[in-house]
Amino acid sequence: MTKLSVNINKIATLRNARGGHIPDVLAVAADCESFGAQGITVHPRPDGRHIKYDDVVQLGKLVRTEFNIEGYPSPSFMDLVTTVRPTQVTLVPDAESQLTSDHGWDTWADEAFLRETTKRLHACGIRVSIFIAADQRMARGAARIGADRIELYTGPYAASYAADRDAAIAPFVETAACCRELGLGVNAGHDLSLENLAFFHRAIPWADEVSIGHALICDALYLGLKETIRSYRACLA
Repeated sequence: MTKLSVNINKIATLRNARGGHIPDVLAVAADCESFGAQGITVHPRPDGRHIKYDDVVQLGKLVRTEFNIEGYPSPSFMDLVTTVRPTQVTLVPDAESQLTSDHGWDTWADEAFLRETTKRLHACGIRVSIFIAADQRMARGAARIGADRIELYTGPYAASYAADRDAAIAPFVETAACCRELGLGVNAGHDLSLENLAFFHRAIPWADEVSIGHALICDALYLGLKETIRSYRACLA
């Protein structure tokens, strides 16, 4: 079964636009779980423009499914995650000012850094996923580092899906198959939606998890959160 982890960053963005506590990030996380989400994902950034470090600490006490924290492993981020000790940390090579994740790690050039980071997270009992492009060489690098999983950056797949979905999915299938041979788990995320998720899942049914935020929260504006989560889960049935 491919699990659905709901990224609630956009809920925090809406809250921060006015200050205060509406919408309540903690309540939404709990609702997502009650509506069928099998995990909660957050990606705290240094400028605190959506999920804040304090939110992460509180969510760590609340989440009852799998808690996935994404981010660049800066000293402050590492202090946060080794304190909260979520189910999984997804290492992402984002610059501080980056709007959204748009590329994966070079697991060979950054091998020493990622190996030491992975070792520290493993010592805290945290599963480690490394964000990579659909590239078999980067998958092999992640395996050398000792990661448990990789997360496929699916932005290029989503961008090319409408024009030629078979060509768009091909490198992802190849990389995911390589990961399976290496014993690496496979996660995926970025711009997955109700339009392209079912096809992705049919092509890579052994994927462990997809984390979806922006599209899912946008759909919830029309469908409601409960029905939206049900619809995304149906794509993974």
